[in-house]
Amino acid sequence: MRRFAALFQALDASTATSDKLAALRHYLAEAPPADAAWALYFLAGGKPRQTVPTALLRTLACREAGIADWLFEACYQAVGDLAETIALVLPPPRRRHERGLAEWIEQGLLPLREATPERQAEAIADHWDGLDTAGRFLLTKLIGGGFRVGVSKLLVQRALAEHAGLDPKWVAQRMMGWTDKSARPDAAAYARLVAPVPVAPPPGGGDTGPAAGAAVAAEALPPTGQPFPFFLAHPLEAPLDELPARLGPPSDWLVEWKYDGIRAQVVRAGGRTWVWTRGEELVSDRFPEVCAQAERWPDGSVVDGEILVWKDGRPAPFALLQQRIGRKTLTRRVLAEAPVRFIAYDLLAEAGQDLREQPQQRRRAALEAFAARQAPPPDLLGAPLDAALPEGLPVSPEVHGSDWDALAARRAEARERGVEGLMLKHRAARYGQGRRKQEGLAAGTWWKWKIEPLSVDAVLVYAQAGHGRRASVYTDYTFAVWNRPPADAAEAAAVVEAIAARRPPQPGALQLVPFAKAYSGLTDAEFAAIDREVRAHTLEKFGPVRSLRPTRVFELGFEGIARSPRHRSGIAVRFPRMLRIRDDKPLHEADSLLQLEALLRATGADGAPREAEDTGRRGLARTAIAAVPPADGEGA
Repeated sequence: MRRFAALFQALDASTATSDKLAALRHYLAEAPPADAAWALYFLAGGKPRQTVPTALLRTLACREAGIADWLFEACYQAVGDLAETIALVLPPPRRRHERGLAEWIEQGLLPLREATPERQAEAIADHWDGLDTAGRFLLTKLIGGGFRVGVSKLLVQRALAEHAGLDPKWVAQRMMGWTDKSARPDAAAYARLVAPVPVAPPPGGGDTGPAAGAAVAAEALPPTGQPFPFFLAHPLEAPLDELPARLGPPSDWLVEWKYDGIRAQVVRAGGRTWVWTRGEELVSDRFPEVCAQAERWPDGSVVDGEILVWKDGRPAPFALLQQRIGRKTLTRRVLAEAPVRFIAYDLLAEAGQDLREQPQQRRRAALEAFAARQAPPPDLLGAPLDAALPEGLPVSPEVHGSDWDALAARRAEARERGVEGLMLKHRAARYGQGRRKQEGLAAGTWWKWKIEPLSVDAVLVYAQAGHGRRASVYTDYTFAVWNRPPADAAEAAAVVEAIAARRPPQPGALQLVPFAKAYSGLTDAEFAAIDREVRAHTLEKFGPVRSLRPTRVFELGFEGIARSPRHRSGIAVRFPRMLRIRDDKPLHEADSLLQLEALLRATGADGAPREAEDTGRRGLARTAIAAVPPADGEGA
């Protein structure tokens, strides 16, 4: 654990890539294989499941430190991180535990999941007593399921490749599935990661030198069931009038719709089907329809595409797909209400042959031929987006435009079609891995040309301090809209005065209704200015949350909107962020639920929530802002 804690500190101490790479290589050179296996799991993004409740950690830390709850809470508010607070308040260790990372995880942490609260408290106290401050911090992060580190997965793969003397692309391929929640890192798995790549002679034998063509790696395809590393697109943010000069003619690009679903690779091997998400999560059991689509594929086939809920001849809102993601059991009703299909847009391997080095245009032709062999009905190529999906393997349709203005007009249709914009894939592009930094708008790249976000003007009503370097600044905000448009500025001002006086709203009266949280989008200077206003206009404190006298309007942007009976407003938004502070807009001109309802209708997401129908409720009681703490999930 001490070695891994030192690595964590080294990675956290520098922003230089060279420093992080050196720290990773040093750790890999020194760590035992079992420890290195678990370290790679966490560094590559593996998320340990929370072992014990946060409340138990707080209570135990107070007991071990001999301090009152209120004092611990004050320390937490000053520090901004629970694990760091615990590590700082605990008394000095009385012993020294000499365990490696693997032993800590397998013998110390994992058994705690099945232990009683009393046994958990006893074991954690013993663990803390044998570690220094850095070790306690790291262990508490792992116990609480909140481990994060400032290093990219690509850099981890590069460090491992340099350590093992391998090509980074082989390391990336071998690590696919490494962070799946069902995976169990160990020394044997690590040995397979760093083993030399076996080389097979070219077909027909003979010389393997340059004159005869390079030898072929025997690992041309992933091990059975594993996906390839995903190739990711860069956001295209250039102005429309610059696209001809920077991208060339549209004919150089394969243009498709950008779907709002789950990016996935479907692998067919050994008579079985594996469905992997971009986050390297195996989800075959959650999407039996996708497995059924692949039943007739030849072994050794890997197809890249999107999982969508497809209803009424169009992609359904992502919120409906989320209901499938969270289901542990799939009933007939769930399958009927949220039917999913896999739409293909790239063929990465066929019958064991790796196609990734072939240009995009050739892979597209191979995909169309592959799809045509799966079922008699035609695929979606050339069909309107709202066409009914055929059986077999639908292919993402190509979007045509004579020039960039024409494609921009097609892009403007995206929201009404239930998609996010356009994807641009250079016809000469190979299938790469990850999202690497690019110089300019170079060929060989994928670009995502998304439509502008949905937006509303909302009122700041709650604030909470951030975490990490922003622990002392109020940066996490809750926003509200009016339940109806105010008649005038005086009516809005009366609501503000009632909130300041802690008077509960009257039924049917004008009210502010919380609907979204956001913590990104402002500059450090803007956050500092709002922080001063938060402190000046605080009405009450509810733990770490401050309720505020409404004074500020912000423009919020978000990617999607859906009904949600779990929110006071009855509405949930995806990826909310602050676009700007509306100094020009008074409170009474902020938006209302009417604008949110209009966005629901415009995006086709205005169906009644299934949860409300299941319980027989006709709607959602909308609670207004008053002198009460925010509900769980809505506080800043």
